[in-house]
Amino acid sequence: MPNRWFILTGERGRFDIRRMLNSAPGAAIDADGLRVVRGGRTVLRDVAFSVPRGSVTGLLGPSGCGKSTLMRAVTGVQDNVSGRLDVLGLPAGDRRLRDRVGYVTQAPSVYADLTVRENLHYFAALLRAPARDVDRVVEQVDLGDHQHARVERLSGGQRARVSLAAALLGTPELLVLDEPTVGLDPVLRRDLWALFHRLAADGATLLVSSHVMDEAERCKELLLMRDGELLAQDTLPELLARTGTDSAESAFLALIESRGDADPEEARR
Repeated sequence: MPNRWFILTGERGRFDIRRMLNSAPGAAIDADGLRVVRGGRTVLRDVAFSVPRGSVTGLLGPSGCGKSTLMRAVTGVQDNVSGRLDVLGLPAGDRRLRDRVGYVTQAPSVYADLTVRENLHYFAALLRAPARDVDRVVEQVDLGDHQHARVERLSGGQRARVSLAAALLGTPELLVLDEPTVGLDPVLRRDLWALFHRLAADGATLLVSSHVMDEAERCKELLLMRDGELLAQDTLPELLARTGTDSAESAFLALIESRGDADPEEARR
């Protein structure tokens, strides 16, 4: 069911990637010393970052680096979280955030035996969103031709769009989207990113994760993550200038090499 509800590490190497990240007044998300330990393993290591309101911020890094854990912490559904994490001016997970935050997980989180519209009417009722929102979100995610189809009969990309539509109900102020475009065809990816930027232009804030580095070009600001640590928080032009590279992937690898980490080739995966 859809939930409603970067510490730059070290000084190793030749790149100084630190940024002064004081508590940002009016930031949509503001974290300091964010740490998550699960099963005796530290998944997030003293992460600090700030996401400005009205922005599309990309959280990029290889699979297994902690992106989903960070997003779960932001939405208030992650256990064993320490440090400070404020969302829309309130502690993450605060009950008052339930109708202000939309969360889309990697796996489609809608009911397979209901139609697209039945799912959306159900979630609209739970969220006390106006019924007219169903028509709006169906159009936003381009599911008009499939709105009466049962979800189990849709493609994987179409199911992902149903989950996104559910998260858009009620016009949330913050959207946390965990790899929403992975596995989609290039045209659909392009259209969804255009939708994300329209939502931001209307005042929403979006935190979008991906392990596809070329999606950095579609984000206003980037958080680059590896092994539970934040490597950098920058715009893409600033990141390329800082590392002397010409692509997000090359910049990511340069940051890893500058830290003296072994096997940067693994980070490509």
